Amino acid sequence: MTGIPASGTSPNLTGATKTATVDVVIPVYNEERALPGCVDILKSYLDEQFPFEWTITIVDNASTDATLAVAGELAEASDQVRVLHLDEKGRGRALRTAWQWSDADVVAYMDVDLSTGLNALLPLVAPLVNGHSDVSIGSRLAPGSRTVRGPKRELISRCYNAIIRLSHGAKFSDAQCGFKAARTDVIRPLLDHIEDDNWFFDTELLLLAEHNGLRVHEVPVDWVEDADTRVRISSTALEDVRGLVRVARAKAVGTARVAGLPRRPDPTSTHPDAVLSRRDTGLVWQLLSFAAIGVLSTMATLLLYAFFRPSMHPLTANLLALVITTMLNTEANRRFTFLGPRGSSGRVHMQGLIVFGLYYAFTSSALLVLHWTVAEPSRLLELVVLLGASVLGTAGRFVLLRGWVFKQGKGNK
Repeated sequence: MTGIPASGTSPNLTGATKTATVDVVIPVYNEERALPGCVDILKSYLDEQFPFEWTITIVDNASTDATLAVAGELAEASDQVRVLHLDEKGRGRALRTAWQWSDADVVAYMDVDLSTGLNALLPLVAPLVNGHSDVSIGSRLAPGSRTVRGPKRELISRCYNAIIRLSHGAKFSDAQCGFKAARTDVIRPLLDHIEDDNWFFDTELLLLAEHNGLRVHEVPVDWVEDADTRVRISSTALEDVRGLVRVARAKAVGTARVAGLPRRPDPTSTHPDAVLSRRDTGLVWQLLSFAAIGVLSTMATLLLYAFFRPSMHPLTANLLALVITTMLNTEANRRFTFLGPRGSSGRVHMQGLIVFGLYYAFTSSALLVLHWTVAEPSRLLELVVLLGASVLGTAGRFVLLRGWVFKQGKGNK
């Protein structure tokens, strides 16, 4: 790569950071007309206002027109423009291939239509170069952004990002803006874990990044909708929903953990070994997982109670049934619902014991009240009362587990 003198400076950059290299990837499919103008505008910006060494990598995504030939001509005219050709379509496939192939310190990408204003490129890259962040994204929904697009696309975008935040507890505001960058050494371990090769690639990348404790930086952008977009909204939305479910399942079973990534210290904790929490499954997933585990636990509790009851006092039978199922229930919620620590933690076990005591006291009180109000209640009535108490007690357990036992920064050190 050839160094390009900087004609502009960044308020957060030092002289040493100007040696950083940035590879701007442009994935294209049948863009023979738009590509030359896009590259010319981008090159002018990088020449005049970008303080880092740079290259532009055009990724031809199995185009059927003359896009590859046009890209080749652009590469021949400049040693800072490179071309990759793929025989299969897919934006995710194009980005994965280009980012794995790149020799730059920072990899970025933008859409060929330049919908996002280039004045956001330096703020996008600078936090990565100076080590402040690991991944940086443009956001059309962040404060300070200016977006021009139709009401339908606006509604779909906001709903989709709301679903991501609710289902996965995501902190980023805009998953699908075609304007992202990452530190190459950090992003490469993630790329092998991203399964999607199409439009969900961006979302999966960000969800895995947050889940593994990487620092994601957002930049508000100016963005104008491309009227000639190739995105099929209905099919893409269905793929996205399937992807969200798949990533949630991967988080729950532990396959979303990526080895070899830096462990970032938790700024909210005073513990010297505390790291950023990775329990980001989101409220919807937590409710669904907790409910499924709760149903199985409640059924097991009732079966065990019915088994013990003929030879025991009702309170004793309830205690034994709860002790057995609660141990399994707590461990299942640790692993699948709240993604708590796999190893032992005295604080978590002590708090879990307190929650169990409250739950047992509540359900046992329900049985005591029943026997106090009904002289000789039937076994069926006992089970019905115990079921009702278990449902209410389970709701209370969820609140305590989520807000106390597995609260951010507690029991996860």
